[in-house]
This record gives sequence, C-alpha cells and structure tokens, in this order.
Amino acid sequence: MRPELGKIITSRRTFSQDDFNQFAILSGDDNPIHVDPAFAATTKFGSTVAHGMLLYGVICGTLYQYLPGSIQIDQRMMFVAPTFTGEEVTTRGEVVEIDDQNQQFRVSILMTSTNGKIVCDGECLMQWSES
Repeated sequence: MRPELGKIITSRRTFSQDDFNQFAILSGDDNPIHVDPAFAATTKFGSTVAHGMLLYGVICGTLYQYLPGSIQIDQRMMFVAPTFTGEEVTTRGEVVEIDDQNQQFRVSILMTSTNGKIVCDGECLMQWSES
C-alpha cells in the first residue's frame, strides 16, 4: 500500500520503571541510569531515564502501525533530551517524501514530552510493498 504524502502519524506513551527494567532484561543493557532509581537520583538527571533504543522501538512501532509490512531502509535519530519514568511522550511522524519508482517514503520524526521538550528528532526511510 502506497503511503500518503503529508500523512501525520502519532502515538503517545507513558513509560514506567517497569518498562525500563523489562527493556534492560531484553536488551542486556542494565546501566544503572536506566534501572537503579537510587543511583540515578545522584546523577545530573536526578531520575532513571529511558534507553534510547526503547524510544526508537516506540518510533518503529508507530511507523509499522501506520503501514504494516513496510520495512525500514535507513534512519537518522538524535536523542536530544532524556525521557524520565512517568513522563508521557508523543511520537509524531510526517510523510515528507515519496519515491514511487523505488516504493520508498521518508518520514520526519519528532518525539516530545508533554511540556514540549524535544526528546528525539530525526527521520526514517521506509519501503512499502504492494502486497
């Protein structure tokens, strides 16, 4: 299915400490900044923060909900600010370019917290299938 130029794709998610802990188990990344609230309280963040790849997984999930069966060809992401336990983030993607010849589309990505803080900024190049 061909994507629609200008289509806005959004999702919202509030992360819990359990989300961070479960991702640490799945990924093997048990850095205390993600899983140890007592340790994290002594850092410049003051609280545990989400794994960048957990946030990236949410972005991918948002894109795949919009166009199931699409595949990611490339991505460029900058994790600009931390996401904390209990913080709601909104993922907003916009289809900004379509290449019909190669069945590819580019999506700009912006992930923000409820206070407007930019958490992640980037883009993904995706490919769709007609089947």
